[in-house]
Amino acid sequence: MKVNIKNLNVSMEVKNSGIEFSVYDSSDKFLGDMFVTKSGLTWCKGRTSKQNGKRITWNKFIELMDEK
Repeated sequence: MKVNIKNLNVSMEVKNSGIEFSVYDSSDKFLGDMFVTKSGLTWCKGRTSKQNGKRITWNKFIELMDEK
């Protein structure tokens, strides 16, 4: 995977607008964008806009990662 930060206009604490990552596979094919905000994560597959992306709260994300 190749992950790039699109916009790094945040202070040390992630704010409402968050950080946007571009995600590519190993052959440089664009897979989508990941938005990391203080309220959670939003995955936007392909050219999906942030408003239509799949959102998950931090609590739900932690639950999913802690599952065996």
